[in-house]
Amino acid sequence: MNWLLEKVMENVCISYMSADENKQQAMQNVHSHPEATQEKLIISNECQWKPWKPARSQIRAGCVRRARRAMLSLAQLEWYCYIALGVLTALMSFIMDLTVAKVLRAHQWLYSRLEGNALLQFLCWTLYPACMCALSASFSHSTCPQSAGSGLPEMRTIISGVQMPDYLSLSNLFAKFVGMICTLSAGSTVFLGKVGPFVHLSHMVGAYLHRMYVSASGQNKRRTQGEMLVVASGVGVASCFGAPISGVLFSIEVTGSHYSVRDYCPCFFATVCGALTFRLLAVCSGEHETVQALFKTRFPNELPYQLPELLMFALLGLLCGAVSCVYLFSHRWILRFVKTNKFISRFIATETTLYSAVLAFLLALVTFPHFAGCYMASKLTMKQLLFSLLENIQWNSISHNATVIQESHHFSQEWSPPGISVYQTLGCFILIKIWLLVLACTLPLPAGYFMPVFVFGAALGRFQGEVLAYLFPDGISSVNVINPGGYALVGAGAFAGAVTHTLSPALCALEMTGQSTHLIPILIATLISNALSRLRNQPSFYDGISLVKKLPHLPSLLRACPKLSSIQIRQFVVPVGSVLQRGERALAVQHILESSMETDFPVVDTLESPTLLGTVTRAHLQAFLLEDQNQVSCRCLEDTCPIQPVRLQLSTEMTVKQTHCIMSVVREHRLFVTEKGKLRGVITWSEMKKMIEVLAKEV
Repeated sequence: MNWLLEKVMENVCISYMSADENKQQAMQNVHSHPEATQEKLIISNECQWKPWKPARSQIRAGCVRRARRAMLSLAQLEWYCYIALGVLTALMSFIMDLTVAKVLRAHQWLYSRLEGNALLQFLCWTLYPACMCALSASFSHSTCPQSAGSGLPEMRTIISGVQMPDYLSLSNLFAKFVGMICTLSAGSTVFLGKVGPFVHLSHMVGAYLHRMYVSASGQNKRRTQGEMLVVASGVGVASCFGAPISGVLFSIEVTGSHYSVRDYCPCFFATVCGALTFRLLAVCSGEHETVQALFKTRFPNELPYQLPELLMFALLGLLCGAVSCVYLFSHRWILRFVKTNKFISRFIATETTLYSAVLAFLLALVTFPHFAGCYMASKLTMKQLLFSLLENIQWNSISHNATVIQESHHFSQEWSPPGISVYQTLGCFILIKIWLLVLACTLPLPAGYFMPVFVFGAALGRFQGEVLAYLFPDGISSVNVINPGGYALVGAGAFAGAVTHTLSPALCALEMTGQSTHLIPILIATLISNALSRLRNQPSFYDGISLVKKLPHLPSLLRACPKLSSIQIRQFVVPVGSVLQRGERALAVQHILESSMETDFPVVDTLESPTLLGTVTRAHLQAFLLEDQNQVSCRCLEDTCPIQPVRLQLSTEMTVKQTHCIMSVVREHRLFVTEKGKLRGVITWSEMKKMIEVLAKEV
């Protein structure tokens, strides 16, 4: 026993050596066995001991469950997705505007510092937008080629039911966001906006949130992706201008060919979240003192316009409608020419960056301030152009009144340089910018076209307002002077509405400026311009792009060729596949279940007289087979399985337009087609897609 105790004490003494001895032994082990030492260190790092690990995991899981339970007690999970959609989209819009404003301010500073050297100013003015457009085109095409263009025509096609997954990918989101920053940084020289691509960005964010919602809630609570995309359409507009009501109206008119009422409240909720977040970010950054309109105007509220001016506003609507017809025709012609001309189409496809740089250089050359740019206020950015056009002073009186010069905004002085009248600058702006905008539409980079059209319409209205102010210096009825800024506001909404064939730009103009006093004039002008631009079924701006690209979008095809609305669906019906008779036995039911993967099966009277009685689900058929195996009953199908009546069935005499409307609203996977009550086949979303593609080729 003594010997055993001595051995134990020796081991204990060895284990408790001094610190210096332990350190020396450790160094010897490292030098002798470095690989084993590294493995021990890795294992010790991977398996770090932490106290109370089970208790902490239980607390963490319990907190998550309680937080989830508390959130779901307030609202369903999809409403939190709508909040996230509005907040994320508004944050992206604010970051984009802030970045573009800083880059444009740096370019203006550099151009002003080169004052006195015309050559360096010319190089700064032309090479800068050329480099920005080249960077936008090269980055977007190298990252995701689908990011070029507006993206709205493709999104309308996706919402109508056609699958185009590349346009909703995260790589497209990143490429479009960075490309849009580069495009907008080129300034008003290229004369492009951000609304269309930003609505596309909102759609991509909505699609990603929809996938997260499906994975979190499960298939039982799954909502269709199209409903989230319709909501995202309104959020995109609301996050650009802080205009929630016009965003909802935009989602109804432009993106959704058939609107579901159940999307109305979620769309309003998400757009309000987006608009409020966008304006709160502007307040937090110090841009505004409180939540207000983006382009705040100060028109007189006592007598904003005279009664005879309503006729002038109607004439402005006619002018906007006529000019919009010219613009839409030129836009479609240039797109078809670029697409059909072999040399240009091949050059754009192979040399995208070079084409963008050359075209941007030519646009900058025309707008150079020491050349034709002095007649177009080319030094102003897109926002500054709109701010100046909406001013509530008469530019014609600035040159004759020194006090007005001191009180007026410095932006308006760009429209009346020394020796040049306001009418010359506005006339040159209208005549030159429309063709520059038509050329800019061919740039293969992420770009929007709503804001340029809006500014161009404001210039049309401003020109008419300045002419009327010159002809009637004391007002038409000698009650109040004419406000040219009001005509600019009406012209912006009327021209944008005529180009897009919608009424949402009229409401957007009112929300952007906070000027509700001009509601009646802007509606009158927008309705008249829309009526004129829709003559002879002329397609809208987005319909024209869909037709040129041959996108399978049925509403665009119907506007281009109204005869298509009379085509019946009987030629597009496919066979049903597995059909059950009402007196079917277990053996035939088992054979049908093994040969088909459908979830429900049509039930007819007999195969010789296929009168559609209803449908029966796969679960009921499996229960029927189980009951037959247990030999509880040897009854037929109609005695055991509940036959559900068909909620909606189509007729072979229905037209393609009617079928598309029904399938867009109901959103069923397949619908049964009958002829005088007899089952003739089914039509699915894939068949609908093939049908529209065939019609697109015919047009």
